Amino acid sequence: MPHSSHYDLQSLRVFIVVAELGSLTKAAERVCMTLSAVSKRMTDLERSIDCTLMLRQPRGIELTTAGKGLLAHARQVVDRVNRMANEMSDYAAGVRGHVRVWANTSSVIQFLPHDVQAFLSDNPGVKISLEERLSDEIVAAIRSGDADIGIFADNVLSQGIHKALYREDKLVLLVPATHPLASLEEVAFAETLDFEYVGLNEGSSLLSRLLDAAFSADRVLKLRIQVHSFDGICRMIEHGLGIGVLPEGAVRAEILAAGLRAVTLTDAWAHRVLWIGTLSRETLSPEALNLFDFMSGHTDG
Repeated sequence: MPHSSHYDLQSLRVFIVVAELGSLTKAAERVCMTLSAVSKRMTDLERSIDCTLMLRQPRGIELTTAGKGLLAHARQVVDRVNRMANEMSDYAAGVRGHVRVWANTSSVIQFLPHDVQAFLSDNPGVKISLEERLSDEIVAAIRSGDADIGIFADNVLSQGIHKALYREDKLVLLVPATHPLASLEEVAFAETLDFEYVGLNEGSSLLSRLLDAAFSADRVLKLRIQVHSFDGICRMIEHGLGIGVLPEGAVRAEILAAGLRAVTLTDAWAHRVLWIGTLSRETLSPEALNLFDFMSGHTDG
């Protein structure tokens, strides 16, 4: 059975490059090693774990099932080692503590830049690593320990997470100025479902909310285009490719100046809660607990 001491970190790094480029020759150029040295490292790696990791083909290499499995683990190992090195470097430079925060797009767009700046101005020795992710990924990261603190929407399952109110926001309908709905001050979501929508990609809590609301109205959400970001939604709507729903705080003045119109949604679900959560207050570092309390006690004033 392979022993953990057989896994040389540099060989894992070279293996990742080989796998990503699909070529020993290209990998050798990328990592500034000779082809024979790269080939020997891969052979030694296979011998040490007693598994064939790649098939040498005339036009490159093809990973075996074992190779694909090792690639996934190797990326995680190298990523964690890199993070460890970065944290140690920061500690040496005077950083008191790291806090890993995962947050959904709505909070990143609307609230976090101001809140993080305000916190760090009073806590300059703290480093915050912020990742923008989907709400269900954030909850999973809190449970696994990959995130110390997470900010996520209220329509994802979060049992076992210690959470507090972060912010409330309001969803609005965004339409071109020439659209039939543009003259309305407010509208019920069900009345918009005759029109084609621009939405976020699968997995977003906002898309789930819209799909659930359409289902409750016995209607279908006509998704014409799906994009990764609120900015992408705005650009598509600006070019007449559909209408969309997004947080009011994501509708910047320049978006309205470009000829779009935000219409109030009358549905109760259009008022959302954003939670801030952690696995346990007791397991947080002092710096992370300080940030959690700052965020959960934050006011707009």
